[in-house]
Amino acid sequence: MADELTNIIDLSAQSNTSDNYLTFIDQLCQHMEFDFGSYATMSPVTGSVLGYANYPDEWKLHYMRMNLHRVDPTIHQSARSIAPVDWTRLKRGESFSSVFYRANDYGLTDQGMTIPIRGPFGDIGLLSVTRSCSEREWKLLTRDRISDLQMAAVHLHDSVMQSDVLSRALRRPKLSARETEVLQWTAIGKTQQDIGDILGISHRTVEVHMRSAREKLGALTTIQAVGRAIGYQIIYPG
Repeated sequence: MADELTNIIDLSAQSNTSDNYLTFIDQLCQHMEFDFGSYATMSPVTGSVLGYANYPDEWKLHYMRMNLHRVDPTIHQSARSIAPVDWTRLKRGESFSSVFYRANDYGLTDQGMTIPIRGPFGDIGLLSVTRSCSEREWKLLTRDRISDLQMAAVHLHDSVMQSDVLSRALRRPKLSARETEVLQWTAIGKTQQDIGDILGISHRTVEVHMRSAREKLGALTTIQAVGRAIGYQIIYPG
């Protein structure tokens, strides 16, 4: 890491834990003069979001309670960019307003920047920082810190990608109980009509669950879905 980052915890020399990731974000904000920071990554298989942030607890509870990660443009639009995304680019959209319209109530500004990082396996990491200050101060600060932020984003993302918790989140899709049942009976050799009779549902409902399971597993066919589910140990061979 660059000389400017030497006072920040070196994650390559630490265990891959949530506490260390939060310490990294805390120290990054302290040494780079930002108020708050966060890191998020999305599963390329399920689209689920895993993240760490030092935002105020009340904001994090509000964010989770309202499921704002589903519409947050600092995640979804930034994930489609290869360059840093200043949030001023996002403020015209309705989704930005729906996420941040109460941010000030929780001690958080809507002035921020997200640094996207792309990995070799289709993985994407997003490091975001915020600061409440004038627009002029913000432009000067981000211009001065952008190189260090990009380096810090790569360092954090590489560490998270090597962690066991992320491996589980990325590589083991979450299927519903019914989707798992349908796949298990399929692995045993039952037809959709058989499965419908066994579970007391229509064969069309069986197909709905099967289609959903295929999508979550990133499979094009039912055979692929069964194979992947067995590989993930979600179901067992017939």
